[in-house]
Amino acid sequence: RGLYLVNLLRCGACHTDGALMGRPDFDRALAGSSVGIAYTNPLDGNHPGVVFPSNLTPDRETGLGNWSVDQIAEMVRMGTDNHGSQKLSVMPYPAYATLSTGDARAIAVYLSSLKPVRHQVPYNVSPGQKSPGEYVHFGVYRSKE
Repeated sequence: RGLYLVNLLRCGACHTDGALMGRPDFDRALAGSSVGIAYTNPLDGNHPGVVFPSNLTPDRETGLGNWSVDQIAEMVRMGTDNHGSQKLSVMPYPAYATLSTGDARAIAVYLSSLKPVRHQVPYNVSPGQKSPGEYVHFGVYRSKE
């Protein structure tokens, strides 16, 4: 059920390295992205705020390996880190807040069962700071076609 929900919610579209650029690295599936997502308008300044999707595998150093199933389920539903702090994120956790406890736990159990992949993503960047990596903008550019 967790695999089904992770695929349905398209977690890998952001949390898989290269997927945001149309070149997913399946050896790093759900292991975070070196490409970030701008969360502020790039037209308002030279350096938007950028979030780098985190490593969701159970790697103890770079992923969720030190998180409990309950902490992961809470993170999915509320966008909190493992200390209960709110995180600035482009993750659509407000939409996930209505997931049932069972569904959120199924996702957490599934993520905990993955093969750990060591992959440290860049740190998130506040608006005005230069990003250490590439990033994409959502909702800003649109093709005429």
